[in-house]
Amino acid sequence: MVDDTTTSPKPTPSSSTLREPTPLSNLPLPTRHITTHSPSGLATIHTSAPFTFTTHDASNLLFSVPYTTSQFPPNLNANNDIAAHDALLASGTLGLVNPRGTVLRYVDFAPGYACAMHRTQSLDFGIVLEGEVEMVLDGGDRVVMKRGDVAVQRATQHQWVNCSKEVWARMVFVLQDCEKLVVGGKEMGEDLGEESGLPPSGK
Repeated sequence: MVDDTTTSPKPTPSSSTLREPTPLSNLPLPTRHITTHSPSGLATIHTSAPFTFTTHDASNLLFSVPYTTSQFPPNLNANNDIAAHDALLASGTLGLVNPRGTVLRYVDFAPGYACAMHRTQSLDFGIVLEGEVEMVLDGGDRVVMKRGDVAVQRATQHQWVNCSKEVWARMVFVLQDCEKLVVGGKEMGEDLGEESGLPPSGK
């Protein structure tokens, strides 16, 4: 993933020099605000910057990763967590899940798009922000999620389908690494399917 935010310099939320990337979908471009502390312990804004989206699966799937953590609990001292996030994105090695950490990811789905059936070794919270998205499970269950609905995805095989043939849909996910899951004696590890266009997670 690519992120256009850095730990320095420190722009303000109203900075007129902030250049917004060109949106890839017709949905609003969000802004990420990170807080920190002044030397005296007062809360301040560390950085404010518009999201940067990357394209996947023939540009039908857009990802933006506003933040990650790489340990639990995170170390906020001396902005170590911010430095770790910046380094991870710069490395280009982030998959769907960040081992031993978390991923905050926005996902835009093109009109009518259905992503590949897949499973990650993680506990995920997925919230619909725009449009309607159908969650399809490999056991046959299907549910249409509307704005504000949340899915607690517990390392199950699933698929996301944009219900609209005309407008983009958007979800926000918080993915948390989890212990290996064993069901019926079978380890339920990551399975992204063939030619899914989804980035595999590291170990």
